[in-house]
Amino acid sequence: MRLSPVADDLGSRFAHAGHELALVGGSVRDALLDRLGNDLDFATSARPDEVLKIARKWADSQWDTGIAFGTVGLLKDGHRLEITTYRFEKYEPNSRKPEVTYGDSLLEDLRRRDFTVNAMAVSVPDHTFSDPFGGTRDLLAKVLRTPGAPEDSFNDDPLRMMRAARFAAQLGFEVDPGVSAAISAMADRILKISAERVRDEFVKLICSPDPRRGLSLMVSTGLADRVLPELPKLRLERDEHFRHKDVYEHTLTVLEQAMALETSGPDLVLRLAALLHDIGKPATRRKEPGGRVSFHHHEVVGAKLAKARLTALKFPKDVVSDVSRLVELHLRFHGYGTAEWTDSAVRRYVRDAGPQLDRLHKLTRSDCTTRNKKRAAALWGAYDSLEERIEQLRQQEEVDALRPELDGDEIGAVLGIPPGPELGRAWRFLLELRLEQGPIGKEAAAAALREWAAEHGVGA
Repeated sequence: MRLSPVADDLGSRFAHAGHELALVGGSVRDALLDRLGNDLDFATSARPDEVLKIARKWADSQWDTGIAFGTVGLLKDGHRLEITTYRFEKYEPNSRKPEVTYGDSLLEDLRRRDFTVNAMAVSVPDHTFSDPFGGTRDLLAKVLRTPGAPEDSFNDDPLRMMRAARFAAQLGFEVDPGVSAAISAMADRILKISAERVRDEFVKLICSPDPRRGLSLMVSTGLADRVLPELPKLRLERDEHFRHKDVYEHTLTVLEQAMALETSGPDLVLRLAALLHDIGKPATRRKEPGGRVSFHHHEVVGAKLAKARLTALKFPKDVVSDVSRLVELHLRFHGYGTAEWTDSAVRRYVRDAGPQLDRLHKLTRSDCTTRNKKRAAALWGAYDSLEERIEQLRQQEEVDALRPELDGDEIGAVLGIPPGPELGRAWRFLLELRLEQGPIGKEAAAAALREWAAEHGVGA
């Protein structure tokens, strides 16, 4: 196992000060998988104030934002190091914050960790390897088990249930049946964890290489019912008389197809939009004559549900806004049909999508999961046609930043009015004119504005 010289250098300093230091957790797991990066996690017998003292003249910089939980952060030669005092954590019944107790033993520190594959250590600088709970075995078997009873582990920190789903998605591991059973029995305890911590684990899950695996575990154990209840609700009841696509499986397929269209790493907004695009369907499902099922306006309902859920999970406002906008617009393309949209309709499509246009392209294409090859080819061909028309309009006009051809000052000068509600109405009229007719020039725009103003009693 190769370790950075930075780790050995720091280990020597701790040993000289009479303290133990070991690389632990995900850092050891990743080293064994030959994917160790520059973010390293250590455990030590030293208390946080001693860690600060040892590292003060050695580190390029240090921070103590996690010191209340026994963690000191260091930066050294491009490596980000987190050093945590041996500790135990436990959540009291009515608390969302863990109670931290320091320990003196590496073995006990490893025992309290989430999974065996994260309960291995390499002491530095002597490189003694510790694996008291069979982490190497489970790493080779690609299985997630807890060092002790899973019920005890999840009772100490219920967020570990989310971490099980996240690691399953990140590493492609199976979850031990005992772990799954414990999650099912204890899923309610996730409600004790702050929304921010749950959100952070969910983001790591959704941005992993195989989010379907983690999401499926959340749904099968009931964890999703507490964290993202809109997802399991997509498993709509079906009967022999009223048939429709399996919305839950369709959603996971759309997510995977959206991932395949990413061009520069995981796109959180696109993946969330793909996951949530149909969550309005359960509330809008209607049985129609002839055995059909309809979901009228599910995109509007879904956008509201997406906004509410992401807000509850404390996502940033821009993420909430962007995802809910994509959910609201994901069906708009289906009105395009066989290219009968006018240029005005294409401009409005671009205007309404705004900076989310590229993601809307990808989401709409991903939403095609039909097995009918002829129908799939027709849908992709229609979308190719729409993208070509958008590009043609881009070459002719500034379709991505549509504005009236007269600005506020020019509108005021033409109509002889000051800034205020009337000028705002005039501006919106010119914007609609621009969307409808495209660029017509300032003189024609001014003439149309005067005509509109005379009809509506605006200005002199």
